[in-house]
Amino acid sequence: MQAAITIGVLLGAVVVVSLFTVKWLFVAVAIITIMTAVFELARAIGATGATVPRFPIVVGAAAVLIATYAGGTKTSADGAETLVVATMLFAVAAVIWAAVADGTDRLASVASSVFVSCYVVFLAGFAILLVIPDDGPRRVVALVATVVCSDTGGYAVGVFLGKHPMAPTVSPKKSWEGFAGSVSACALCGGLLFPLTLRATWWQGVIFGLAIVVAATVGDLSESLVKRDLGIKDMGNLLPGHGGVMDRIDSLLLAAPVAWALLTAFVPWPH
Repeated sequence: MQAAITIGVLLGAVVVVSLFTVKWLFVAVAIITIMTAVFELARAIGATGATVPRFPIVVGAAAVLIATYAGGTKTSADGAETLVVATMLFAVAAVIWAAVADGTDRLASVASSVFVSCYVVFLAGFAILLVIPDDGPRRVVALVATVVCSDTGGYAVGVFLGKHPMAPTVSPKKSWEGFAGSVSACALCGGLLFPLTLRATWWQGVIFGLAIVVAATVGDLSESLVKRDLGIKDMGNLLPGHGGVMDRIDSLLLAAPVAWALLTAFVPWPH
C-alpha cells in the first residue's frame, strides 16, 4: 500500500509539473506513457500466440499523438480530424506489417494490431487534444481529477459498504455500492471544478462528472475483461503496487473522448 501511494503521488506530481510548465513536456510524458502501455498490451497479446509487431506499433503510436498535437493547434475540430486520419493510417500500416510478417496466424495478428491502435492510441489522442487550447492544463486537470475521484470514491465506499458485485465474473471487487461512491465523488468534483477553474456552471460540472464516472467504470471493466481473456492479473509490473502502465490508464482512456466532447461543448476554446 505504501509503495502504491508513493508511486501515485509521484505520477501526479509529474503530470502537474509538466502541465503547468511547458505543454510539450506534458505531451512528451503522455506519449512515453502511451508507448509503454502499447508495448505492454502488445506483449500480453503476443503471449497468447498472436504475433503483434511491437516496434512499429510503439513508433506508430508516437507518430499519431505527435500528429494530433500538431494538427490541433488551430481548432479542436482540426485536431479531431487529424487524430481520426492518423489512427486510420496507423491501423492500415499495422495491418500491412502484420500481414507480411512471419507467423502462422496472420488474421489474429492483424486483428490484434488494429485493436491496440484503436483501443489505446486513438482514445489517448483525445487527452492530447484537451491540452492544446490556452486553458488546456485546466481541462486535463478536470479529466484526471474526476477519474481519480471515481477510483477513490469507489474504493472508499466499496471497502466498507460493498456487498453487491457489479460484474462478479469480470471484476469481483467492484460493487454497486462502490459505484454509488464514485458517482457522488465525481459529481461533487465536477460541480466544484467547473465554476472554479473553467468558468462554467456547476450543473455542467455535475453532468461532466456523471458522464466521466460511467466512462471510467466501463474503461476499467473493459481492461479487466481483456486481462481475464488473456489469463493475466496485470499488464505489467513497472509500477510497484499498481501493476503496469496500462493498468493505471485504463479508466482514463475511455474517459478522455467523453471529457473532450463535453468540454468542447460546455467550455468554448479561448481566443
